[in-house]
Amino acid sequence: MFILFKIRPLFCLALLCSLNSIQAQHTSQHIGDSDEKDYPNILIITVDNVGYGDYSLFNAESKIVTPTLDRMAKEGAILTDFYSAGATCTVSRATLLTGRIPQRNRLDYQLSGLEGNYGIGLRHSEILLPEVIKNSPGNYATAAFGKWNIGFAPGSRPIDRGFDEYLGIASGNADHFSHVYAGKHDLYQNNETINRNGEYSTDIFADATIEFIRKSNNQSRPWFVYLPFDAPHSPGERNVPPGEINKFQAPEYAFKPYDFTPEETNPQNRYKAVVTAIDNAIGRVLNALDSMGALENTFIFFYSDNGANVSDVQKRITGTQFSTNAPLRGGRSTLYEGGIRVPALAMWKGTIPAKTVIKTRLWSPDLFRACVNIAHSTLPQDRFFDGHNPLPVLIGKTQHSPHATLYFEDGEDDALFWADWKIVREKSEQPWQLYNLKEDISEVNNLASERPDLVYKLNAAFEQKKNEIISYHKIQQNNCECNCK
Repeated sequence: MFILFKIRPLFCLALLCSLNSIQAQHTSQHIGDSDEKDYPNILIITVDNVGYGDYSLFNAESKIVTPTLDRMAKEGAILTDFYSAGATCTVSRATLLTGRIPQRNRLDYQLSGLEGNYGIGLRHSEILLPEVIKNSPGNYATAAFGKWNIGFAPGSRPIDRGFDEYLGIASGNADHFSHVYAGKHDLYQNNETINRNGEYSTDIFADATIEFIRKSNNQSRPWFVYLPFDAPHSPGERNVPPGEINKFQAPEYAFKPYDFTPEETNPQNRYKAVVTAIDNAIGRVLNALDSMGALENTFIFFYSDNGANVSDVQKRITGTQFSTNAPLRGGRSTLYEGGIRVPALAMWKGTIPAKTVIKTRLWSPDLFRACVNIAHSTLPQDRFFDGHNPLPVLIGKTQHSPHATLYFEDGEDDALFWADWKIVREKSEQPWQLYNLKEDISEVNNLASERPDLVYKLNAAFEQKKNEIISYHKIQQNNCECNCK
């Protein structure tokens, strides 16, 4: 028995590597059917704390003007059941860039303050998506433009972690015009601070993206761009210069679609202008791709990093609710649908069918797999990835989710999805709530007392997954990561 116990971790690791090898071979299959599409470009766009109900594509009551997203929906697909694997900004970004859930990559908390944002953050032992893409024979150029928020100490910066170029903020919510966070100037080009005071950050990031794409296109290199806008977020008092009012900031052009001016004081209206400014920036990127003849050879995915803050938090910040997760319950930092089910769109002209609505459950770690597949790279063999290849769903080959279950932990909040069912609780010592999401998207009718059999079944799956992750880290510590911090 002793010998068996000592061998088992090594056997499990070998099995893990074997499974990853099979999956890596599968993800290297071509999606396109022509030489021109052998190495497609990849553009991943995220917005910051936009609610599920803020866009009219997901909530007919919304009055926010977003012609670019409307265009993407017409030329691509709306994803109604897409989930961020993290309910807060830092955590959601780490899951996207590692393809691993927070409990596996160990960044399961929000970085805050100068110490958090300028510290190590995500462990250096984690391998980021651009590092994997750069192993592709396609010779990809890689860049990130926008909000980083996963650590900015030496070794933690984008340039240290697989990106050829970076322009953005290290923190989570710098002032959009002065680029100050907690009294510190927070706009960087690669690893050096730059001063572009007075320029709107959303436009800075879009302009940098267009310039990088044009340069890569001129060099005939495929490219991967991660474009995480730091807007709209919420205005932060610590970031506003002395004497200025803490308010949502947008450039003048973003107010023109509405019946109010840049002098508008209502936070709800100012929020609309911020969201419209992002849409305008994305539109300029798409138009640039179009003008270069690169749009049909580019996979584009858009989503919000997590849901909008709950109404009480919004009121504390601005005095009123300005954003909505309707018809979903809860919001950012919760595991109710409003915290993790997020608006998402996918576009790849000629590959993803136009005007489609995808109701299949997918989540953000899947994008890691999609990008590796598209770039014809291979997965690292020494670790487990929680995402599965979503491309068969996105291109219309299947309507079945690649996931049997989805597992979430956020602080003391827990949740697990299985088919149409979801269990969720706000504290680990509380009883599970049970919802049928097919019939009750708003999580109003708790069926736990009526279906204890389902609660038991889903709880068993939750505990099994939790124990698997604990065992996984023990195996990794014993065999692969014993010297990692």
